Amino acid sequence: MVEDRKLAVLRAIVEDYVATEEPVGSKALVERHGLGVSPATVRNDMAALEEEGFITQPHTSAGRVPTDKGYRLFVDRLSGVKPMSVAEKRAISTFLEGAVDLDDVVQRSVRLLAQLTRQVAVVQYPTLSRSTVRHVEVVALAPTRLLVVLILSTGRIEQRLVELAADFDEERLAILRARINAAAAGARIVEASRALSGLSEQVTPADRPTTELVVAALQEAMTDHRSDERVAVGGTANLARFGDDFDVTVRPLLEALEEHVVLLRLLGEANPGGLVTVRIGHEGPYDALAATSVVATGYGPRDEALATLGIVGPTRMDYPGTMAAVRAVARYVSRILDEA
Repeated sequence: MVEDRKLAVLRAIVEDYVATEEPVGSKALVERHGLGVSPATVRNDMAALEEEGFITQPHTSAGRVPTDKGYRLFVDRLSGVKPMSVAEKRAISTFLEGAVDLDDVVQRSVRLLAQLTRQVAVVQYPTLSRSTVRHVEVVALAPTRLLVVLILSTGRIEQRLVELAADFDEERLAILRARINAAAAGARIVEASRALSGLSEQVTPADRPTTELVVAALQEAMTDHRSDERVAVGGTANLARFGDDFDVTVRPLLEALEEHVVLLRLLGEANPGGLVTVRIGHEGPYDALAATSVVATGYGPRDEALATLGIVGPTRMDYPGTMAAVRAVARYVSRILDEA
C-alpha cells in the first residue's frame, strides 16, 4: 500500500512538473490530485522518494522535480501507452495517406511527429540492406539504351541507365526481364544480388553482354548505401520552448541535429512489432545529451523494422502522449509501405 501510494505521488509530481515547468510542492499535490491522504503523509512520501533518488530539490525551500531515475520508474510503471483519440487517428491517417512516394512519406511523418509532440522529430530513411526486391523493370529508351528500375519493399526506387554496344529487341528484353525477376523478386538485397550473379550463364552467348551490363547496374544499385544514414528532422523550432535550459539542453541538441550519424545512434536499433523504447537522460549514448530523452520505434512493411523514427527532447516531456504519437505514426507509415 505504501509503495503504491509513493508511486502515485511520484506520478503526480512528474505530471505536474511536465505541465507547469515548476518544482512541485506537497500542498500543490494535495490540491490538484485526489491522493486520499494528508499533506503530512505526502511530505513523508516525498522525503522517502527523495532519499531513494526518484526526486530532488533544486534549491532550499523549493518543491521537488523528478530525476532520471524517477522518470524511468514513471515510464516503466505506465499501465499502457495512452491511446490516441479518434480525431487524432483520423488526422494522422489523412495527412500520411496523401503522400506520393517514399520521400514524401518520410517528410510528412517527421512534420506530423513534431506537431503532435511539440518536440524535435527524427525519421530515418529505410535502410537498403534490410529491404527486399519487390520488382525489377527494364525499359528500352532507345535501341542501345536501357533504363533499369529497382523497386524495393520500402517503396524506394533506384534507377540506372545502361548503354549497350548493340541493339537489343523487345522480345529478348522481355525474356531478360522475366529472368531477372524470377531470380531477384521477393529476395533480400544480399540474396538477390547473389542470385543475379549467375544469370549470364543461363542466357545465350549473344545475350550475355547485355545481361552482364544490366546485372552489374542492378548490383551497383543494391550496394549503394549512401542513403542508409539519411534522416529527416523536423520541429527544431520547438526547442525555443526550452530557452531557460539553453546551454544544458538546447545547445547540445542543436549541435547533434547537424550530425546524422549521431541522430541514428540516438534513435538506436529499429524495434519490430511496435515496441516503443524510451531512453532517459544518462541512459543515452552521449554525455553531452544527458538532459535529453529519446522515444523511438521501428517501422516497415509486414511488421519488419527497416528503419527507426522517434522524437528527441528534454527529459521533462509528456512521456505517455509522446509514446502514443510515436507508435501511432510508425503504425500508419508501416501500413502505407505495406500497401505500396
